[in-house]
Amino acid sequence: MAALSRAEAGERDPAPAVTVDLHEVGVRALNAELHAPTARSYEVLHPAGAHSIAAGVHDEIDVRVRGHAGYFCAGMNQRAHVVVDGSVGNGVAENMMSGSVRVRGDASQSAGATGRGGLLVIEGRASMRCGISMKGSDIVVGGDIGAMGAFMAQAGRLVVCGDAGDGLGDSIYEARLYVRGRTGTLGADCVEKEMRDEHRAELAELLAAAGLDHRPEEFRRYGSARTLYHFTGDHGSYG
Repeated sequence: MAALSRAEAGERDPAPAVTVDLHEVGVRALNAELHAPTARSYEVLHPAGAHSIAAGVHDEIDVRVRGHAGYFCAGMNQRAHVVVDGSVGNGVAENMMSGSVRVRGDASQSAGATGRGGLLVIEGRASMRCGISMKGSDIVVGGDIGAMGAFMAQAGRLVVCGDAGDGLGDSIYEARLYVRGRTGTLGADCVEKEMRDEHRAELAELLAAAGLDHRPEEFRRYGSARTLYHFTGDHGSYG
């Protein structure tokens, strides 16, 4: 792997990039380099839907994936800034701790699952269970999401600029959900909530970070009704 050119990474200034061709080296070799990086910026060619690209990166580096990626792309990301010029399979940015991940295309199921920090931007659509069990990360989706979005989401913010499928926010805790389009049936304990100035301000920041120019006034907010917080004897009755 040699420094061949300058390539932009993330949305930050370009830096001298190391180009890695996955036709020549496998994902294992790529990730070994990214786990002990010798450069600030990497460009990954011919990903061809390979799984676990840029998984477990914990340094503040830029990674640009030039094509479609498979399962768990940028999983467990910490501090890195990853851009995928294509679509991704299940579990993109799963358990992300910090940094950013941007998908130029669509994302399959469980995008951003269990994320604890950082920002995930999906410019296209996301499938089922987007943001499942998120614990503090931010997710912005430019299009629609499928059913069971933010299922059991504990903390963080999910922004949907299109429509949301059935079961939105099922068993949600303290995450905040913003939807610009239509919503299907809401999940258990999820209700529409008032949009106050503080919510419009944080939504404006998230949209700006994602590079989107929608107006916060176009969105509705959803969150927990807090009726499932306390176990009662009725919950344990089996009839």
